[in-house]
Amino acid sequence: MSAEAGPAVRNTATEPMTLAFEVTVSAVQELSPSFRRVTLGGYSLRGFGVSGDTLDLRIKLMIPNLDDAGNRLPLPAIEMGDAGWYREWLAMDPAVRGAMRTYTVRNARLDAVYPEIDIDFVMHFDDEGNGGPAANWALSAKPGDAVTIIGPNNRAAHCVTAETYSGIEWRPGLAQRVLLAGDETAVPAISAILESLPAGMTGHAILEVPKAGDFQDLSSEADIEVTWLARGAAIGRSRPHGELLEQAVRKAIPVPGWVGIKTPESAAGPEPEDVNVDREILWETPARMDAAAIEATKNPDKPAGALPFYAWIAGEAGVIKELRRYLVRDVGIDRKQVAFMGYWRKGKAEL
Repeated sequence: MSAEAGPAVRNTATEPMTLAFEVTVSAVQELSPSFRRVTLGGYSLRGFGVSGDTLDLRIKLMIPNLDDAGNRLPLPAIEMGDAGWYREWLAMDPAVRGAMRTYTVRNARLDAVYPEIDIDFVMHFDDEGNGGPAANWALSAKPGDAVTIIGPNNRAAHCVTAETYSGIEWRPGLAQRVLLAGDETAVPAISAILESLPAGMTGHAILEVPKAGDFQDLSSEADIEVTWLARGAAIGRSRPHGELLEQAVRKAIPVPGWVGIKTPESAAGPEPEDVNVDREILWETPARMDAAAIEATKNPDKPAGALPFYAWIAGEAGVIKELRRYLVRDVGIDRKQVAFMGYWRKGKAEL
């Protein structure tokens, strides 16, 4: 999952919200044809974490380049003392800085004697076997391999600036009915969120993956109907990315907008602003909308989390754009009830 900017960070922190952590691979596990779990461990992770469950917590994985002999080159040091670290990293020579990719923490065992986190990688390769930097790294990862991650500073998470950390978007507030929907890139986050939901909450979780062999057993105390969708196989051909997901969301959240704040007679909502997903990330969340409203008016009408329904939708940007239009315009859902995150674009590599 990928987004850099978040709500403005107050300049009151005595600790940086984000730190770099040197870790090593503890274990590698094949979960399914499309998923591989890499466990990262290190005593540095005693300083990693947030206040509460990790939910859809995003971290950055720093992937070193290889030299001509196939050896991993050392990564440059990154100064994490202020919010400008990402711009400084971008300004470095790509041959030196390596690659940076965004992933979700699937599991965290931070109270263990040797702290560890699990990262689930989507193992996507083209017909020639070429993958992106992260998939290639995960394919060759073995215990003992060193890597750097950038994530939340646990000390800062427990001070007055805890709410400024922008690596978690799941904020349902008072909602008792929820929708979680996403493609394979969202499976780790949706899985972790489901495990955190309390009894009494209801709703749907819809997950589209490449193959039926990628279906996973998920657990939740909440009464959530979990639907797995496989693009390949059953009909002998692969369905277009997101087609099954969009159909299932439309079925779960039909018109008129019974989950919205409007009456059925006025369910249709405004056309959302257009986002050119080929040029920018589609990342519209209630937290960001609240931050913008507070900055503009100092008194937003309805803060995020004040309504009974909440949706979290993530995946390929073109698919998320269409779902955003459907839920906002056709169903009439208040935009502060939905987090839309289109963080990757088919045919376009992440920086």
